[in-house]
Amino acid sequence: MQQLRGENVDAAQRYQTLVGQINARLQVGTTPGNPILTSQWAQAQGELDRFAANIGTLSQLSGQVGSDASLGSYLLEAVRNAYALSGALEDDHRQLAVVEDEVNRTMVSIDRMRVELSEDIARQSAYVSRERANMTALASAVRTGEFYGPGLAARAFGASPSARAAAPLPAGSRPLVVVRFDRNNPSYEQALYTAVNRAMELRPQATFDIVGVAAAGRSGGDAAIATANARRQAEQVMRALVDMGMPPQRLRMSASSDPSLGANEVHVFVR
Repeated sequence: MQQLRGENVDAAQRYQTLVGQINARLQVGTTPGNPILTSQWAQAQGELDRFAANIGTLSQLSGQVGSDASLGSYLLEAVRNAYALSGALEDDHRQLAVVEDEVNRTMVSIDRMRVELSEDIARQSAYVSRERANMTALASAVRTGEFYGPGLAARAFGASPSARAAAPLPAGSRPLVVVRFDRNNPSYEQALYTAVNRAMELRPQATFDIVGVAAAGRSGGDAAIATANARRQAEQVMRALVDMGMPPQRLRMSASSDPSLGANEVHVFVR
């Protein structure tokens, strides 16, 4: 157990060092898909996978300790039953008492190890789950060359709201974020992350509606194309949030139209 703990400490230190280097480079700005950061991200992912594999080994060790506990219980019962055998000398009972004490001491160590292993597995599994979400957000940041911050799953960690059908938004609701698609590939990820992260600081159990709004002041086929594009653009914004670590069950997507718009928009509302 101590050996596995030491290996996990080493893996976690290497992982955090690599993540820190990536974040530092992103913080000052870099090129989209920087190959150095991409390589560091792959190395960090490997260290996280190594950490996760050790959790599986801890689980196997926990099973072995459980078997030892069963064997210890059997030995303890056998020793105690031996007191009732006839034909023993006083020295035999003294030796049985020594064996009984030894088994009892060993059982205390085994029980303590079982508790520690259970705590280690739970704590490290939660750590890996959070870091995998953060790695997803970091991969998106490396692709765009922009720093976001910790994965949104860190804010959303805990009980998720029910995935029932979304109720209509109240009349006059103001969007948290408006993404205008008035040009190809607009840069919106950093502003989106900042706004959603702030909203989850204030309301950790918040859910979000993503509405693709088509510029409907067109005719015939152009209007249909605008509507299809609005849905696709809403899906793009939704995927960006998921890449940042947002649990998909917290997101609901819909579409609408607005004849006053000159270009499609995606509105993100917080509930």
